Amino acid sequence: MTKPGLEESRPVLGISGLRGRILRFYERFLDLIVVLLIFVMLLTLAASVVGVVWDVYETFLSFREEAAIQGLVADVLSVFVLIELFRTFTDYLEFHRIRLRVLSEVAIVFVLRELFIGLYAHRLGPMDLMATAILLAVLIAARVAAVKYAPQSPERD
Repeated sequence: MTKPGLEESRPVLGISGLRGRILRFYERFLDLIVVLLIFVMLLTLAASVVGVVWDVYETFLSFREEAAIQGLVADVLSVFVLIELFRTFTDYLEFHRIRLRVLSEVAIVFVLRELFIGLYAHRLGPMDLMATAILLAVLIAARVAAVKYAPQSPERD
């Protein structure tokens, strides 16, 4: 029995007996693993933010060094990728599925991170830029399709 005001986010399985207990144990075990991964992601995110603050300090000390500025740009963009990954894990814990919209957003942020780093370092050629543009177009189309054709349910935001 659930407490008033709390909704169960998972569908109720009509399976009883040993098979039902095994499935419930499996579901709880997966929830535990995801919670542990979220904790690890929080620690990683905190360490990344501390690293970015440290890189900002080092960049101000050696402002003319190109490598320090490139490292700062890469670290800041990496924090954004970690934030999107963190959101994917928390969505899985809430909805018990990985939504294509969120996963495509993570991929878009990651590809943009690599694009910005490559452009800033002047190491991307015309073919790399064309391939990245095509990949971004496909990922954006997947995100638009995921939003447009999302299942109609109360768990949709």
